[in-house]
Amino acid sequence: MADVLRLYGYWRSSAAYRVRIALNLKGLTYDSVPVHLVRDGGEQFSAEFAQLNPQSRVPVLMHGNRIFAQSLAIIEYLDETWPTPPLMPMSLRDRARVRAIAQLIACDIHPLSNVSVLRFLETVWAVPRPERDEWIRHWIREGFQALELLLAQSPSTGAYCEGDMPSLADCCLIPQVYNAHRYGLDMSALPTIERINATCLQLPEFDLARPEAQPDAPAAV
Repeated sequence: MADVLRLYGYWRSSAAYRVRIALNLKGLTYDSVPVHLVRDGGEQFSAEFAQLNPQSRVPVLMHGNRIFAQSLAIIEYLDETWPTPPLMPMSLRDRARVRAIAQLIACDIHPLSNVSVLRFLETVWAVPRPERDEWIRHWIREGFQALELLLAQSPSTGAYCEGDMPSLADCCLIPQVYNAHRYGLDMSALPTIERINATCLQLPEFDLARPEAQPDAPAAV
């Protein structure tokens, strides 16, 4: 019997959303284990979860007894363990481009609106909610303006971020667009990003990974 895949995540976690997309694109079944990032101060800070990830963050993927953290590393592990369909292109140049897009989103944009950052702004600096929301929009806007140019000006961009097959880059892009829409970012100057997002969401693998489709999502969202 193959080792069971178990994903610890939160319905609205962008990083967990990326991994759900990758698992779906691979056609892999997995057990979903909710970790509520807000309730009771955050279940990710429990002693039990800290044994899985001392960083106290989701997602965590368990493959049998093996434990993996960090969404980009998890997705590349999935891609190398189950290489079909691939989430990385064949050529070294194209692979570097996909990683650059993924890291622009996952390393530059997303961390500035992470739960831990927003909690610090609220509890330590007492930043009001409207200003925190504008903080999020600002950093998404700045990153997306650069990404829009990278995508619109490159002949490598196809139906998806790289060519005509979904890749690691798309796994990262769609959760970040979800956040942009959630916080009311004006996307009118980002037509390439919006087009790729719409194309991805037509696929069941992306649709089933949506936050609202997760078992731990509130009934009314």
